[in-house]
Amino acid sequence: MVNVEVKLRQELKDAVRRNQAEGILFSGGLDSSILAYLSHNIKTFTVFLKSYGEDRRYVQMLAQFLGLEHYQREISMDEAIEGIPEVVRILRTFDPAIPNDLAIYFAMKLANKKRIRSLMTGDGGDELFAGYNFMFKLNLNEYIPRIVRTMHFSSQDIGDAIGLAIKQPYMDKKFVKFALSIEPDLKVVKKGWRTFGKWILRKAYESCLPKEIIWQGKRPIEKGSGFSRLREIIESRISDEEFKKKSKVYPIKFMNKEHLYYYKIYREVVGEIPHIKKGEKGCPGCGAGILKVALHCQVCGWTK
Repeated sequence: MVNVEVKLRQELKDAVRRNQAEGILFSGGLDSSILAYLSHNIKTFTVFLKSYGEDRRYVQMLAQFLGLEHYQREISMDEAIEGIPEVVRILRTFDPAIPNDLAIYFAMKLANKKRIRSLMTGDGGDELFAGYNFMFKLNLNEYIPRIVRTMHFSSQDIGDAIGLAIKQPYMDKKFVKFALSIEPDLKVVKKGWRTFGKWILRKAYESCLPKEIIWQGKRPIEKGSGFSRLREIIESRISDEEFKKKSKVYPIKFMNKEHLYYYKIYREVVGEIPHIKKGEKGCPGCGAGILKVALHCQVCGWTK
């Protein structure tokens, strides 16, 4: 395993060098923390929904540990909700993951305001190294190569819209090839009562970063940034009666009231669901055309 750790450190260092940027989207999570460690004189950007966000202590801890030039901003509830139509328009989606995208959107706007032209993200780390809990019981030799073929991250589209060049070291072609060569039993390891994803990534940088950073659990962007608090506010804006009525009117399998709320905005700022093109199949959730190998619909958020 030591040889794999050494190789991983070198491969990721090279990937960061090939994907240098002026700034980084920084959550204090494992993936962005490693990238911040490997980057020199990089500026870090974080946003939180005002008064919320579990990432705060990790961000502060690592910013101090690495001596980072860190920029942070609090987003009000009203400002966050006002940003939803623009995010829906950019991404052409009503996926319930929009609170995640809002955090990315506002952090990128902060970076742009500071005259940053290129921004690094930790996209791909969870997918390549089994960072999600649901991956622990899957056949990773089959699942990871499959999602690598189709995965796409909203940071790229939002960055393009704002005018930022997005750099994704974990998605670097050479690094992806190396990551795929690592055996699953080095990615998911059970120790005592806990099961760890990204085990080999944690071990590779165990001596470089604080243990609280290395061994922290997985927090979705929306939870770490506090933007998940938007969900209950948005749910309250759709009555039971409206949800029941619109669920019959629209040909969409709505997951909840929040999903309907985003779809109403989608209809206003985007319009119709995209038709199925040659070589595609229809999404079971909304009917949009998606790749035949896709496990996720980028329009409605359906996941297999």
